[in-house]
Amino acid sequence: MIGVFDSGFGGLTVFRALAERFQHQDFVYLGDHANVPYGNRPADDVLKLTQAAVAHLFASGCRLVLLGCNTATAVAARHMQTNWLPTTEWKGRGHNVLGIIAPTVEAATQTPWAVTTPQYPQKYNAERIAVFGTARTVSSGVYAEEISKRCPRVQVQMIVCPGLAGAIEARAPRAELSAMVEAACSETDAPDRAILGCTHFPLAAELFSEHLPANTRILSQPNIVADSLENYFERHPHFVGRDKPGARDLRLMTTGDPAVVSEHAAIFWPDAPEFVAA
Repeated sequence: MIGVFDSGFGGLTVFRALAERFQHQDFVYLGDHANVPYGNRPADDVLKLTQAAVAHLFASGCRLVLLGCNTATAVAARHMQTNWLPTTEWKGRGHNVLGIIAPTVEAATQTPWAVTTPQYPQKYNAERIAVFGTARTVSSGVYAEEISKRCPRVQVQMIVCPGLAGAIEARAPRAELSAMVEAACSETDAPDRAILGCTHFPLAAELFSEHLPANTRILSQPNIVADSLENYFERHPHFVGRDKPGARDLRLMTTGDPAVVSEHAAIFWPDAPEFVAA
């Protein structure tokens, strides 16, 4: 079973893409709606909450957990992989934690994550890449840092989209969302690539396309992460679920009120299963 964790709803865009791509794989989603949003919390809080959520997913039967949240990935992923997981009861039992920033950087730079020095010739070394995200993701600097390691001549612009994720959740009118996206896009100068660095933003991808130059390639995380997980399965086949009779397990869990969460989840996945209490 594969787990996907997010502080709230945005990770559902990733979870849905994975569920549709891997038809025979069991998946479980955990949204920490009782403590959302993470973007305004100190890094130590984000780390503790993320560790607790991943531990819960491991205890629920997941051997692989994907952090489907840019904030949780930026703050917690590296520490959990190198410092936390080796100290837990799951050490040496074939468990792992992945984030969504690594595959996004790979897609943006066309360079494997394991390669942390420039490779020549660099096909994309003169490009501009704009990264649109929440304040916490942008302030972490992780995208600029990781892109620059691999392609140091690329110009990276980190752009905060204040209030956009919340407006998407609140079902704001299209005109309001368009104005917010337009304001964010006005801060960048004709990027070659644009990373939608928040898992809410795929729901506004059409608006980013409208307000960015026509030749800007938009990188949206759900499909990128699905492609990356497919490659990961090829290299680590022991994580792939076995074919078995009966319907697969496709479960959504929340630390909040399941009825309220299920109603809001329809924005991100109209046909989503009902949430249950974690």
